[in-house]
Amino acid sequence: MNQYETVFILTPVLSDAQMKEAVDKFKGILTDSGAEIINEENWGLRKLAYPIQKKSTGFYQLIEFKAAPTVIDTLEVNFRRDERVIRFLTFKMDKYGAEYAAKRRNVKSAKKED
Repeated sequence: MNQYETVFILTPVLSDAQMKEAVDKFKGILTDSGAEIINEENWGLRKLAYPIQKKSTGFYQLIEFKAAPTVIDTLEVNFRRDERVIRFLTFKMDKYGAEYAAKRRNVKSAKKED
């Protein structure tokens, strides 16, 4: 199993409940396919670098997971089919990227405890 990180942007017209439901849908697709979710971060509503579909903001979401390579195809097909998703990017992390992500998670958890 490889370690992956996916970031997707949801349309800003969604309510909080609709946003959470969309995120849960994609997490469900991953877990149903046998993926192990390592980390999930909600980056919130952010300004886009350039307008996409006449929208200048979007809800950013990051999910780190371990999965077989075949799971990625299923996930990306569902990203394309869901009209709430503006953009997405999924990439395979090498060992250095995985180490950096683990270090970043540890620093964030240490800051939350303080």
